[in-house]
Amino acid sequence: MHQKANRDVWSVMKVVTLIFVGLSILYPLSTVVIRSVTTSDGNATLQNFIKFFSKEYYLDVLNNTMFVAGVTTLLSVVLGVAMAYALTRYDFRLKRVLNVCIILSLMSPPFIGAYSWILLFGRSGFVTTKALEWFGWVFPTIYGKWGIVSVFVCKMFPYVYLFTSGALGSIDSSLEEAAENLGSTKGYRLFHITLPLVSPSILAGAVMVFMSAVSDFGTPMLIGENYKVLATLVYEQYMSEMGTSSNFASAVSMVVIVLCILLLLLQRWYLNRRNYCMTSLRPPQPQKLRFGKKLLMLVPILLVVVIALLPQIVVIVTSFKNCNGPYFVAGWSLESYQTIFTRMVRGIKNTYFFSVIALAVMIVVGSVTAYLSVRKRSLLTAAIDMSLMVPYVIPGAVMGLALIIAFNRSPFFLAGTAFIMILCYTVRKIPYTVRSASGFLQQMELSVEEASINLGVSPAKTFFKITLPLMLPGVVSGAILSWIETINELSSSILLYTGKTITMSVAIYNEVARNSFGTAAAMATILTISAIIMLVVFNRVSKGKVSIV
Repeated sequence: MHQKANRDVWSVMKVVTLIFVGLSILYPLSTVVIRSVTTSDGNATLQNFIKFFSKEYYLDVLNNTMFVAGVTTLLSVVLGVAMAYALTRYDFRLKRVLNVCIILSLMSPPFIGAYSWILLFGRSGFVTTKALEWFGWVFPTIYGKWGIVSVFVCKMFPYVYLFTSGALGSIDSSLEEAAENLGSTKGYRLFHITLPLVSPSILAGAVMVFMSAVSDFGTPMLIGENYKVLATLVYEQYMSEMGTSSNFASAVSMVVIVLCILLLLLQRWYLNRRNYCMTSLRPPQPQKLRFGKKLLMLVPILLVVVIALLPQIVVIVTSFKNCNGPYFVAGWSLESYQTIFTRMVRGIKNTYFFSVIALAVMIVVGSVTAYLSVRKRSLLTAAIDMSLMVPYVIPGAVMGLALIIAFNRSPFFLAGTAFIMILCYTVRKIPYTVRSASGFLQQMELSVEEASINLGVSPAKTFFKITLPLMLPGVVSGAILSWIETINELSSSILLYTGKTITMSVAIYNEVARNSFGTAAAMATILTISAIIMLVVFNRVSKGKVSIV
């Protein structure tokens, strides 16, 4: 009886989740696929793809994207792994502070970093003008591919650092000790034992960096100038002629989708080949260093952390500076904040309203999906789990375009509404919640739930009274990260928003484009502080027992 009820309840949950995935993800993406192989008249064609792969300009855009993403990933891996190894294997008094600072550097989107670099190193930037005035130095331009790469590396290496540091801190030190007893050098142990053991974690961080670099829209638009990438190409092709290029934009989107999915499959293939199991009974202990060596190692670490935090520092400081048009002048005031709270308050309200509603949906759907994928494994639940990952691995501009095409006609005319914004945020950021909840659920004994059902408690009540409270730390940790990412979302919002649905990230981008740096800094400060407050609240609630990453 209980088993039949269990099957019935979760069969209904499977159907409901499948409908959600079908309408919010599969249906929009299918419209992109169809649009990519049709003309504006609805006739089947491959001309959109032929156009993309036959013209040198579009191939250059593809090469630009791969170059920026590839170089960013490589440099982020080198920097992130080095930082993780130094801070996990050696004893520093400032270790906790440095770790917090690195996490805080993730609390703002890359385009905020690009904006701060413009303020500092742009053609009229503070450092650029003062260096020329005082010393006669001419700084290299920050515009173009190397400016994009620099911003990306500063903002994204923490992904690799966080994944790698967690893995390095939990491996079994007996493996390294055994190699040392056999006469191997420290370098040999590092490259042949330690790094291979944590390579899945390094790869996970690297994939996040690569995907983020491919999908980011704001940074290339702000400092790329004529250096085009796929994310900006999708936007320009769709918006340039009020949608007349949507078929070609769909074809470009398909190229991006295939590229990202292939990378995800490559990661899974590698993880299946490199699957290690360790007891972690003897984690490595941090080594003490002499003062000279400690200082030699600490100085570059501090330099990297300062550079990573520089965007937040710059925007907070400049938000209180007096402005005269696009220029900051002497003196301090709250004029920028007065401006945004009088004429731009709609963007602030929308950001928090949309993100809270999306967060509620993510918690509900994410919890159910995590339970289905772990406890009710089947081809259907695996397909649902994989489908939820697709919006995460493809650029936001692509997902935004898919939703516009799908819901700009009968029977779902939702374009320009708050609903489509909330829907996009939900499907784009829900993987954080699903993955975090699944991780906690996999560590829970199934016998606890079975005992509850055997005692006469219904499957639904068991889930809400027993299972959900136990997996709640994982749900909450993923939800917090989802919320932070949601309030910072730009790449999809820039396509979906209207005057009534504008958000803070879009408003910041528009203000920077209009050279209204003061108001942009004030609004960026509000975003950054919101993320930091949420992080602090979460750490207080969890009492440090759960990490958001």
